[in-house]
Amino acid sequence: MSSNPNVLIFDTPEQVAQAAAERFVDYASASIHEHRSFAVALAGGSTPRRAYELLGTDEFKSRVDWSLVHLFFGDERMVAPDSPESNYRMVNDAFISRVPLPPHNVHPINGETQPQKSAESYETELKSFFGTTDWPRFDLVLLGMGDDGHTASLFPGSDALKEKAKWVVATTHPQSRQARITLTLPVINHAARVNFLVTGEKKAAPLVRVLHGDAANEELPAGKIRPVNGILEWLVDRSAASKL
Repeated sequence: MSSNPNVLIFDTPEQVAQAAAERFVDYASASIHEHRSFAVALAGGSTPRRAYELLGTDEFKSRVDWSLVHLFFGDERMVAPDSPESNYRMVNDAFISRVPLPPHNVHPINGETQPQKSAESYETELKSFFGTTDWPRFDLVLLGMGDDGHTASLFPGSDALKEKAKWVVATTHPQSRQARITLTLPVINHAARVNFLVTGEKKAAPLVRVLHGDAANEELPAGKIRPVNGILEWLVDRSAASKL
C-alpha cells in the first residue's frame, strides 16, 4: 500500500477499543485547538461500539469540549433510527446519550426515505457544513473491516467503489440486498486521519491481503483506503494480526 499505514497490535479487543477512545480524545483536543472544531465520521460494528461506550464514561467524556464536536456517519442501513440495525441507534445508545453533545452537532443519515434521496440529502448537508464543493476534510474517519474486506458500506465489486465525483452514494449489501448509504472513497481518503479498528481471527486473512498482498488487493475495498494527505492507522488485536 502506498500510504504506508501504521499498524498497531494489541493483545485484546478491549485494548483496541481503549486505544481508539484515547485517540478520539487526543485528536479532538488537537483539532479544537487548531480550528475550533472536530468533525468525525463514525463506523458501525461491535469493535467501534466498545470504543464509543468508553467515550461515554467519566474517564473520557470529561476531556472533550463536546460543544465543538460534530458527529457524522460513514454509512447507514435504510432503517428507522430506532431499529436495532441502525448505526445511529447503536452510537446513540453507546455514547451520544451519555455526553453533553448539542443535538444539532449530530448528523445522522436519513434511513427512512428513498436511498438516492437520502444520499443526495446527506451530501448536501456535508457540503453545507464543510463549506466546500471540492472534497471535505474530516478530522477523523473511523472504519471497521468485514470478513470480505469491505469497509463502511463499500463492498467488493460494488459500483460505489468507482465513484469519483459524489461524496455520498446509495448501494446495496451483496448478500441481503439491503439498501445502504455510504461515504465514497475520495471523501474517506481526504480525511486528516483514518483509523481502522479490526479484531477477531476472521479478519486475519483479509487483513494480511490488504497490508501485505499484491495488486489483487484492489479487489478489497479496505485496501483502497489510502489518505491523500493524511495519516492511516490500523488498530488490531492479536487474533486479527495472526497472519501478519
